[in-house]
Amino acid sequence: MKILIHYLLVIFLLQSSLLAHQNHAVVLQYHRFDEDRYPSTSISMELFTQQMQYLADNNYTVWPFSKTVKYLLEKKELPDKTVSITIDDGYRSVYTKAYPLLKKYKFPFTVFVNSAPVVHESVHYLTWDEMREMGKYGAEYANHTYSHQFLVRDGIKDPKNYKKHITKEIEMCEAKIEKELGAKVCKNPKILAYPFGEYDLKLMNLVKSLGYIGVAQNSGPISSESNFMALTRFPMSGGFGEMDQFRLKINTLPLPIKNVLLKDTLVNESNNPPSLTLTLKKPLKNLQCFTADGKKIAIQWLNNTTVTVQAQYSLEYPRNHYTCTAHAQGNAWYWYSHLWIVLE
Repeated sequence: MKILIHYLLVIFLLQSSLLAHQNHAVVLQYHRFDEDRYPSTSISMELFTQQMQYLADNNYTVWPFSKTVKYLLEKKELPDKTVSITIDDGYRSVYTKAYPLLKKYKFPFTVFVNSAPVVHESVHYLTWDEMREMGKYGAEYANHTYSHQFLVRDGIKDPKNYKKHITKEIEMCEAKIEKELGAKVCKNPKILAYPFGEYDLKLMNLVKSLGYIGVAQNSGPISSESNFMALTRFPMSGGFGEMDQFRLKINTLPLPIKNVLLKDTLVNESNNPPSLTLTLKKPLKNLQCFTADGKKIAIQWLNNTTVTVQAQYSLEYPRNHYTCTAHAQGNAWYWYSHLWIVLE
């Protein structure tokens, strides 16, 4: 009898351990706070406060983005309900609006800095002293290039100088933030957020050769099986972070994908609308796909786990994406998003 009880206890503890850990996380992306002049990239402090309160009230584990990425790279288990908070560009409202609230909740956060406006002391951006102060209370910093240019499009226009130009943009930023912010800069691993969230195969390969993890802006959770040159995040600005959407998105699971046939993102006249073929690890008959404006996309099942997705109309400049979701369990949904860069 004692042996049986011991055996059941071991099974229970093992099951509890499995339930309490996961290999995926949700990453939130912000830009501006309470800057109504920029509705597509700003979130109200009222809504941001509700979001942070929800994370605190519902026992979410908020980790620095670099720590989350490192665990996933090393295929370590994450705590249940892991979330990371990222903020792009480094506008002043990060310090004046978001920082006091994040400090109050003791939530770590990651700021992707494009360093040129800081160097030139733009009043619209953070100062090095403000960033150093925030670094004492949970902030870490990562590369967003020096001058926040359209890297993919610039490379197409000037292929001869592509590698030199992109490398300079990345290395100038890295050198400056390391000099000013030291140990608060993400180094293990080094992380780069693509300006405007735009990347293609050529850029991903260059960024990888420079030793960086690449971060995108199209939506979806990340896992140990994600493409670490295009890690996805959920944008929270422009109406995408209302509380009903927020609650849904922070509980998403990575769509169980075995293979993506087309990994590039470029769309021109010859392939617009683009076609995307996904092979799933298991059948998901409730799969649905949508374009960025919420229009449903027709899908064609090639077999019970392989599906081709293609919009019914040409995608418009400058970018779009296909998002595919399926009900998982309870209130959770599987989620995957593929970026498309529409060329002129």
